[in-house]
Amino acid sequence: MPVRRQPRQIAGVTSHMWPSGGRHLWPSGETSAVQSHARGHLVYAASGVLAVHTERGTSIVPANRVAWTPAGFTHHHRAHGDTDMRIVFLAPSLARLLPDRPAVFLASDLAREVLLALTGPRNYDDAVPGYSRSARSRLLRVLVDELREAHEQPLHLPEPRDDRLQAIARMLYEKPADNASLAELGKTIGASTRTLSRLFRNELGMTFYEWRTQLRIYHALVLLADGHDTTQTAYACGWANPSSFIAAFTSIIGTTPGRYRTSRRTTARASQLPTAE
Repeated sequence: MPVRRQPRQIAGVTSHMWPSGGRHLWPSGETSAVQSHARGHLVYAASGVLAVHTERGTSIVPANRVAWTPAGFTHHHRAHGDTDMRIVFLAPSLARLLPDRPAVFLASDLAREVLLALTGPRNYDDAVPGYSRSARSRLLRVLVDELREAHEQPLHLPEPRDDRLQAIARMLYEKPADNASLAELGKTIGASTRTLSRLFRNELGMTFYEWRTQLRIYHALVLLADGHDTTQTAYACGWANPSSFIAAFTSIIGTTPGRYRTSRRTTARASQLPTAE
């Protein structure tokens, strides 16, 4: 039986923690402390959007992704939109089956339901029967098997180290709708297009335009989590029209913005339902 813990109220955050995982209900904008853990862990946003920041950059975790952070990696989380964050710690015998670096996986329907079950009221509500140790072990194995079969689906913004790339990143974080070309941005910071293109490829592993699209999708997920509609989000993130935004969003996220918002609300409602005995 899991050890039951009383919820903690911290500056608007409701936290339930137990030895094998936890659940945090965070208001939009809440940020965790910088931390690392002796065990690797999975995080899932049953509602809202999570950003997972590590030394390797920022991974975006909407409701159809699961993020993996191995043991020992320094990280912190930030909530966008009111966020229901679920955490599952893995024993080394299971953790070794997943990558030895931070990763983001597409969440199958089964993986999502297992995550919700492993982090639901059975762990912290004395009125709901808890899982036995053997039942929890079987669920954890199913979850890891599902993730091993899933394709990695990173929504990753690598952290630039070069001062020139950092300057560009700051400008576009502040104004994601800025449509300035790389040449125009280069003039602002005093670097040539060729130099900047080489830095993006060598340091971040993608072109400037790929990086900017990832950045805009990140901001789009934040705006959708805060209740903005597709048209508002498209223009706020720099797309010329909603159709081009929908195409880019669908290509990266795997579903349209409208369907994503609908599925996010459905998942959030399901996560509030009591666990069946």
